Amino acid sequence: MYSRDHALGSLALAVVLLLATTPPGHPAVLLAVVVGVGVGIDFDHFLVASLNTGSTKNLRRVLRSPKIVFLDQRAIFDPDDLSPLQRLLSHVVLAGLAVFGLVALGEHGWATVVGLTLYLHVLCDLIADVRNEAGTASS
Repeated sequence: MYSRDHALGSLALAVVLLLATTPPGHPAVLLAVVVGVGVGIDFDHFLVASLNTGSTKNLRRVLRSPKIVFLDQRAIFDPDDLSPLQRLLSHVVLAGLAVFGLVALGEHGWATVVGLTLYLHVLCDLIADVRNEAGTASS
């Protein structure tokens, strides 16, 4: 799933949280955290790809041509740089660490916000992967 779609889904989640709950901080901060975490979690792809390939070629590719982040996200990683399961695994590990860390700090409201945001992100990735798999299987 593209960052734009994660941003839109995160924005929708932030609106629901603002309407249905009392935010743990200022509404603008909640909005920034939800959208930032919902999109920003994908930076872990660079670490996983680097571990897999032994190279920072993907990061260098983006730094050489930042427009691909907005115009051609498929061009950032080569097909063998990281698998869908590796992407999801790294998201789940980071989500667990983030939520546990926030709970340990006594920030239960923010732990809930971050946990829901990352749950939505992983769910959207899974839905996109299932759609892609179904499209590949029917071809």
